[in-house]
Amino acid sequence: MADTLAQKLIRSHLVCGEMTVVSEIGLKIDQTLTQDATGTMAYLEFETMGIPRVKTERSVAYIDHNTLQTGFENADDHRYIQSVCKKHGLYFSRPGNGICHQVHLERFGIPGKTLIGSDSHTPTGGGIGMLAFGAGGLDVAVAMGGGTYYITMPKIVNVELRGSLQPWVTAKEVILEVLRRMTVKGGVGKIIEYTGEGGRSFSVPERATITNMGAELGASTSIFPSDDITRAFMRAQDREKDFVALAADEGAVYDEHIVINLSALTPLAACPHSPDAVKPVSEIGEIRVDQCCIGSCTNSSLQDMLKVAAILKGKTVDPRVSLSIAPGSKQVYTMLASCGALADMIAAGARILECACGPCIGMGQSPNSGGISLRTFNRNFEGRSGTADAQIYLVSPETAAASALTGVLTDPRTLGKAPVVKMPETFEINDNMIVPPAAVSEMKNVEILRGPNIKPFPQTHPLEETVSADVLLKVGDNITTDHIMPAGAKILPLRSNIPAISEHCFTRCDPEFPARCKAAGRGIIIGGSNYGQGSSREHAALAPLYLGIRAVIVKSFARIHVANLINAGILPLTFVNEADYDRIDLGDTLVLENIRKSIQNGTPVVLRNETKNESYPLCSEFSDRQRAMLLAGGLLNYTKENA
Repeated sequence: MADTLAQKLIRSHLVCGEMTVVSEIGLKIDQTLTQDATGTMAYLEFETMGIPRVKTERSVAYIDHNTLQTGFENADDHRYIQSVCKKHGLYFSRPGNGICHQVHLERFGIPGKTLIGSDSHTPTGGGIGMLAFGAGGLDVAVAMGGGTYYITMPKIVNVELRGSLQPWVTAKEVILEVLRRMTVKGGVGKIIEYTGEGGRSFSVPERATITNMGAELGASTSIFPSDDITRAFMRAQDREKDFVALAADEGAVYDEHIVINLSALTPLAACPHSPDAVKPVSEIGEIRVDQCCIGSCTNSSLQDMLKVAAILKGKTVDPRVSLSIAPGSKQVYTMLASCGALADMIAAGARILECACGPCIGMGQSPNSGGISLRTFNRNFEGRSGTADAQIYLVSPETAAASALTGVLTDPRTLGKAPVVKMPETFEINDNMIVPPAAVSEMKNVEILRGPNIKPFPQTHPLEETVSADVLLKVGDNITTDHIMPAGAKILPLRSNIPAISEHCFTRCDPEFPARCKAAGRGIIIGGSNYGQGSSREHAALAPLYLGIRAVIVKSFARIHVANLINAGILPLTFVNEADYDRIDLGDTLVLENIRKSIQNGTPVVLRNETKNESYPLCSEFSDRQRAMLLAGGLLNYTKENA
């Protein structure tokens, strides 16, 4: 049987289940990663399991999100994570070493291995031929303990790349074009597998840009073959021994086939406020720009940075524009300094930020009120930048650099001849900011360091026989995890303190929601389609759990968020008839009668609206394992029961 590349890797890591679409499968996980916005909770969960040492081939904790230290909270969390790593067998990437996905590509990623990370952009690893998934922190904790990672067997979509990119057109345009065609919901339940002659010239960082933003499609993951380009990258990182050639079998059959003619692409931009609102830069026109931000896990490689430096060299940023640049890793930063490119950026008037996520997660560099900001990032959700009325466009580094010079959104093709960047054959290797764990013999001597902001995992309880509660919130389509649990410099430092961070839950949609929950004691949320798109932050499930939310009933869910709700013991249900959404109002009293029995037996679920004296059928398609988790009150309880 001829397999796609994704099917090959799934088959080689299959622990349980049948590889038939929509069936639940369990995978062996080789590597895990966390970042500090999600890692603290993941390690609290790991500690609760009582497993002395991680059982993966490699687990790494990165400090890259909350590096802005305006109080003790972030520093305390970093210290806690480092002590957990030392004691329990993880590698620790210190603040300043770089963004998790960039550093993992450089130093740890191995073709053919499985990787899950408590960050939705973990599929970046697909650029090096890994089967890499974003997941909730609890799923990562279970995998670190040697447990199986479960997903619904996805469809496999072949995106065939033909032709070659024109000057000034980049890998960013490729993924923006895919988003334009498929939308932010189009990848749900699918793996995007890139093939074709056109992609064989793309470097690993370029491939990683494309797989990174597969998260914005809602895709399970994205992947490129591992070939001579991959080998050259790994050789340059002094890791050629880890190289494995990987590709789909001849004659592999895909569920969908999309062809992109690279030669026909032009510079593109995703317009406010969605990554799939894509238009040609030339069509949008020369709108005035207030800010340009270059970096993030999407576009912060050495290749990206050298191109930006070449565009800026000998020129000056328009005085109306604030240009910030964040290299993706210490390696990138060091090499920019060594070759003089960093000096070119500084001389042009760029503001150089540390190697971290920074503005992408709302940590600094918020635009002016009503400002227009061009960003090389992966998300432009409303308010995510830290400025509620800002207009955020997603563009390539080349478009951002060109626009910073002109002061208006600029098609970089108007600048003339595109710069040609020669990449070094070897990279500077210095892993002195990656701290290895203590030896097994020294584990008992390591003290876990906890700050006062670190609170225990919220308690969960087995599913009740009947759930009765009022509708405490009703929201529309495409609700993101940023709507549910906002990020940014003011809120993310509370990530280890669920009681405190819950005060901000859904406040962008309804400032009264937390207080309403506390007054009611329990409640139900009603939502539209693609509920929970965006980040893998499980806080978007844990905060509602703490506030007493018993069920979330919507038209459809995003993949990672529905898994996080189940992990937290919150019932995720969908309308059989989407029109029933319109019949429910804020404050209605809803009843799920005999819900425990229905979940246990897999029988139909009916929602009773006591206020309107109506009933609505609901869909509750769960695997046997998911049913058991919901009955137990979530993954942590389920894991303890089955230990």
